Amino acid sequence: MEMLKTWADCAADLIAVAAGRKPADLVLRNARLVNVQSREVLDGWDVAVACGRFAYVGPDAEHTIGPDTQVVDLQGQYLIPGLCDGHMHIESGMLTPAEFARAVIPHGTTTMFTDPHEIANVFGLRGVKLMHDEAMLQPVNIYTQMPSCAPSAPGLETTGFEIGPEDVAEAMTWPGIIGLGEMMNFPGVVAGDDMLLAEMAATARTGKVIGGHYASPDLGPDFHAYAAGGPADDHEGVAEDDAIARVRQGMRAMLRLGSAWYDVEKQITAVTERGLDPRNFILCTDDCHSGTLVNEGHMNRVLRHAIECGCDPLIALQMATINTATHFGLERELGSIAPGRRADMIVTSDLRNLPIETVYARGQKVAENGTCLVDCPHLDWPADTRASVHLGKEITAADFEIAAPDGANQVKAKVIGVVENQAPTQALTADLTVRDGIVEGQGPVCQIALVERHKGTGGVVNGFVSGFDYKGQMAIASTVAHDSHHMIVVGTDRENMAKAVMRLAEIGGGVSVFKDGEELALVELPIAGLMSDDFASRVADKAQNMVEAMAACGCTLNNAYMQHSLLALPVIPELRISDLGLVDVTRFELTELFEKDSL
Repeated sequence: MEMLKTWADCAADLIAVAAGRKPADLVLRNARLVNVQSREVLDGWDVAVACGRFAYVGPDAEHTIGPDTQVVDLQGQYLIPGLCDGHMHIESGMLTPAEFARAVIPHGTTTMFTDPHEIANVFGLRGVKLMHDEAMLQPVNIYTQMPSCAPSAPGLETTGFEIGPEDVAEAMTWPGIIGLGEMMNFPGVVAGDDMLLAEMAATARTGKVIGGHYASPDLGPDFHAYAAGGPADDHEGVAEDDAIARVRQGMRAMLRLGSAWYDVEKQITAVTERGLDPRNFILCTDDCHSGTLVNEGHMNRVLRHAIECGCDPLIALQMATINTATHFGLERELGSIAPGRRADMIVTSDLRNLPIETVYARGQKVAENGTCLVDCPHLDWPADTRASVHLGKEITAADFEIAAPDGANQVKAKVIGVVENQAPTQALTADLTVRDGIVEGQGPVCQIALVERHKGTGGVVNGFVSGFDYKGQMAIASTVAHDSHHMIVVGTDRENMAKAVMRLAEIGGGVSVFKDGEELALVELPIAGLMSDDFASRVADKAQNMVEAMAACGCTLNNAYMQHSLLALPVIPELRISDLGLVDVTRFELTELFEKDSL
């Protein structure tokens, strides 16, 4: 696909086509055109495309047709703008930018605003640049937000690399950088941390958007202080009041539906029932793994869900197109079918069920009936990005033994409680028995451990987790452990935990499920221990095997792998685990594993 010309470079051609002095490259006729600018459906309208951009949008494009113009008669099908994802992490798809693009193009996603803070934690600014560079090669629009928080919670976790104001300032000069990634360290912003303010200032000086992440139910002074700090959006709301509070403060409320985050239904009532102006509401995915992308969809899935939740289809479509473009200052570039904009559009026969029949990006047909028709170029990833798992020693079952306080035959342990379809956890407690001086998980409570994998320290931090309902002797280990991305392992048996960990050390990262000493599933993620550059369909098949293996171990949660991978993220309440210990996220401090009244 040819490099897209800027509006300035092709304005004369666009004017000439619209006036009828020059023929268009492509004309789509007889569409039911969905105009997200005016929120109406225009029957029988035509569009003419030149230089990869819309030149004419109106009731009759006959005057733009020449002998070499490609003409397509839509025969009354709907023509809608290409879909935009306002906040997402490519790494969560287990794919590189190229393979992620190949997976979502057939679903109608033509623009993504991505925050590669996963690879930033492993390889720092260099990792971000690699993601940015591959994104820039793609036939659709992938904008990069410079990660703001690596580590996400300084003093509570250790990353492979750290990001600072100098890195942010440098990245702001790159062509595909659209703003600052989600500012997860909201307590730091509220406290006026100098480094965080410097990062936001470096972004603000370029006129770019500061992404938000306020993962707290407290809507009092701290929330207002965070809003005053500059973040322009937030995707961490889980209730109607969260969405309302954000838009009242001039922020965009981003409503997410990822593989395991179901936060649209409870927030979209701010529009559908409370009647708030929808222009400040944006739909996004945040985190979708490859299985969801291949088998269920991407932004088309979110859009359908919003409509099923009672949102008017045209309003929902605005939340996935023009609202997003406007938020990032790109409303003159994309997000609508209007003159001068990039000719990103979808042909569909139904505005509610949204079958994605044909997808155009920059005026070129890129997908039809679920098949990607274009090349998605790969970067040549350096060899060391495929060698990021450094344990420093062989991990054995003994590393997962949790010693009881002296003389105790029972303890009250703090337990991370997983909540289905939500990112927050619960801070629970459980009375656990002691056998030969070692505390044992029992019933719904199993063990969790964080294994250091960046510096080769051999460090292992142990704890307890409930909610997965694993049974028998099993373990699941992953080098995807947001956001510092050490290795996280959950299991009911220490021998299986050790086997799963060492399997990932052997292959250079990924996800491994063991049961009764045998490997049930393996997803290889060699790049940074986060991504595969294999075809999305193959990775999705392996991810589906992983889901089935987790179910075979007793788990019934929807997309439980996403909860698994977030158990080490110490910026989302209430209780998490890191390489430094157990983290009380309500207080942003390390906490002891056992209650003081343990016997």
